[in-house]
Amino acid sequence: MELIPAIDIIDGQCVRLTKGDYDQKTVYGDPLEMAREFEQLGFRRLHVVDLDGAKSRHIVNEDTLRAITSETNLVVDFGGGLKTDDDIGRAFEAGAEMVTVGSVAVTQPELFERWLRKYGPERIILGADVRKGRISINGWKEDSSEELLPFLQKYIDMGVKNVLCTEISKDGTLSGPATLLYKEVMAAYPTLHLIASGGVSSEDDIVELKEAGIPAVVFGKAIYEGKIDLAKIVKS
Repeated sequence: MELIPAIDIIDGQCVRLTKGDYDQKTVYGDPLEMAREFEQLGFRRLHVVDLDGAKSRHIVNEDTLRAITSETNLVVDFGGGLKTDDDIGRAFEAGAEMVTVGSVAVTQPELFERWLRKYGPERIILGADVRKGRISINGWKEDSSEELLPFLQKYIDMGVKNVLCTEISKDGTLSGPATLLYKEVMAAYPTLHLIASGGVSSEDDIVELKEAGIPAVVFGKAIYEGKIDLAKIVKS
């Protein structure tokens, strides 16, 4: 199972929100220092979210992204505020190996398909942020009419291989992951590289997802709140 720590950025600082609420923000320090720590522990992959970008609808924290990619060897996927060709180009130029794109897949499907064909399915991760069964967009500020499984089917048919699925009601709550939801997705699309996100609170949660056949997991708040022994799970 692929273990992916997360760094969410607001105003150049590492933060975590609760259920995507910008008014429920906890600050945890310097993103670069956190990335270095993850690398030293043995992680190879990092998920970075530009929350300022998601809110303002354009890339904002590319300098922080560049610092992480230039000063560590972590494979970084980057999301948040990628709405235009310029945004995605700047993310790749700043060193992202992959980008996570969600809102554009809902609001501009032709643009998403073009990016998928231009950069390839290994570099484009479809972001599927779910609230009450529907896809949310623009930093989780808006709910769309798109239902999860038909939304995924449309883009899997176009060649999508990687999906980051976040259950918003779980995110930042340390209440356990939405394992049943992820099992439903894997039952429908068993070859999908699904990255589960939201609610992880312990090593047991990660074991639960692994035993359920989920290929990858992103976790953040559990790290910063000291709920997970990082050295232990890297070796497991």
